[in-house]
Amino acid sequence: MSVSCVPLREALREALLDALAVVLPIDCAGCGAPDRALCSGCRAALAPQGLHRWIDETPAFAALSYEGSARRAILALKEEGRTDVARALARPLAETLTRVVCALADSRPGLAAPQLVTVAPSLAARRQRGYDPTALLLAGAGLRAAEVLAHARRSAPQKSLTETERAANRRGSLGLRRDVAGRSFIFVDDVVTTGATAREAVRAIAQAGGEVIAVVALAATPRLDRNEAARWETSW
Repeated sequence: MSVSCVPLREALREALLDALAVVLPIDCAGCGAPDRALCSGCRAALAPQGLHRWIDETPAFAALSYEGSARRAILALKEEGRTDVARALARPLAETLTRVVCALADSRPGLAAPQLVTVAPSLAARRQRGYDPTALLLAGAGLRAAEVLAHARRSAPQKSLTETERAANRRGSLGLRRDVAGRSFIFVDDVVTTGATAREAVRAIAQAGGEVIAVVALAATPRLDRNEAARWETSW
């Protein structure tokens, strides 16, 4: 009779976490419950939703909707130094990337394996935070982005800007570190809001002869306006 090791492994994991909680007290980044970096309920809320929309002519996908416990966990990673949640957040991103790559391979036979690219945070943000959240998410999935995109000029933080201001702020802000002609890429981000950063990445790479074949994000902000093209829909 075969015996599954999964329940035993999970029981041992929980026992270890219980022991660590005594020595290093911690609260859930998603809901504030004690003793876990992410409680079981908040981990369950990180199941990929398979959101999809178009950013101009580029298909975009997001694992999660940026709300509720998922939003709080992402903010904890980005703003509170909670790197202990990175591995849990990496799982839905990795699953979404896998699905997107497989779908692209099916729809575009002969397509060379795309490289992952990201926009690194500014030097000021890197110094303040001490790490790159998107790079940390990819590392948690055993992945790494190619060093392709670079900041061509300083841009203001996007957080407090309107959609129009975000587009203007990002336009022309990115350049390239290397030749990308004839190569295909997937642009990866932690959160897509208006798509301004993704559009600028697509522009910079396309202008140099490369192609961004998809945008993949950990999360996307839900849109409540009437702009049909900006609405995220469930694709799986």
